[in-house]
Amino acid sequence: MKKIPRIGCVCEKPDLSADTDFRSSELGIHHTNGRYAKVSILQCKLCQRIWINYLVEYEHYSRSGRWYRGIVSKKERPEITPKNAIEFLENLEWYLYGGSYFNSTGIFGQGKLNVDSYML
Repeated sequence: MKKIPRIGCVCEKPDLSADTDFRSSELGIHHTNGRYAKVSILQCKLCQRIWINYLVEYEHYSRSGRWYRGIVSKKERPEITPKNAIEFLENLEWYLYGGSYFNSTGIFGQGKLNVDSYML
């Protein structure tokens, strides 16, 4: 498990907006199991830490949207692909997750990601 210190930055607060608190770049789409999950790299404008963001929503199911976000080192960043993003996130000491599926703007979590179920 990768140790990641919490530093109290705004990027660790689950109610943030990626549009205003981060610089964002698309990494690609993860197609496994028909997810069409959007995988992107975010960089906090304040502390400069780099995050991987995994966003999935099933259009035919209401309240199915969910995202997962975890910190990536500069060294690890080139190794991350849409295909291995879930594995990377699951191996972190902690990550943030939220969305309509969880009825949450964000929670700290760890372990397995819940990306394939449609309903709670």
